[in-house]
Amino acid sequence: MIVKSTIASCWLAPPERLEAACAGMEAALDSARKGTKAFFRADDVAVPGDNCRRMLELFSRYQLPLHLAVTPAWLTRPRWETLKSWAGDDRLWCWHQHGWRHVNHQKYGKKSEFGSDRTRHEKRMDISRGRDRLRDIMGDDFCEVFTPPWNRFDEVTAEVLLELGFRNVSRSQGEGRKVKLSRRMHDTPVNVDLHTRGEADPGQGLDGLLEDIAEAVRYGRLGVMLHHQRMNEAAFTFLERCLAAVAANPAIEPHGPDETKVSIDQAIFAYSTSF
Repeated sequence: MIVKSTIASCWLAPPERLEAACAGMEAALDSARKGTKAFFRADDVAVPGDNCRRMLELFSRYQLPLHLAVTPAWLTRPRWETLKSWAGDDRLWCWHQHGWRHVNHQKYGKKSEFGSDRTRHEKRMDISRGRDRLRDIMGDDFCEVFTPPWNRFDEVTAEVLLELGFRNVSRSQGEGRKVKLSRRMHDTPVNVDLHTRGEADPGQGLDGLLEDIAEAVRYGRLGVMLHHQRMNEAAFTFLERCLAAVAANPAIEPHGPDETKVSIDQAIFAYSTSF
């Protein structure tokens, strides 16, 4: 198992620059129109650690839902028992499937665990064994939602997911234009990346993050992707202020686990693909 813990440059910016970014984020969220949706998803979950515990505590403190994408091959019963003890029985959590092993199988181009360089059979086997493992370990806490590693999969994988009974996925927003889904499959995309940003300059990284947040708010749907292993104190401060701003704003509607039901996600999917 390989989990990157690289800190994005934006979280290494000077304190005064970080404070200005927090204020800019709060102003953007304060401008949200009524009915704006907020969706938070944490990726690469499975191994308990201080950052993971802190992340769960923050969402619990502000009573905001968190969708946790769990890599099946990394999860063991002892690890799940620890995660579950931290999370408790709060109805805030949607523990769902994050691929199988989080391994890149593409020979060229962008990384993907479920891309064009694998057979239908290989992809189906990995998805089904991952689902069965999470069902076995998590029981009723498992939500049948699929988040692909690197936020992308191909057309064949979309067909396989439907065949296996999945009706909800979460990817990057742009993937909805590249790989279309059946009308029986619904997408809750992310459009703001907090922790795997690639800007080399801290100031540029914060500017890019604020632009993403402002654009998401204008569209009326904020889909935030977290990677807790890549968080430092600055990243936790920003996240807490973001959660506080969302929780305090009655115009923003958090997307909870119960909303993974088809009837609700259908409306979100239709809206997210309309721009």
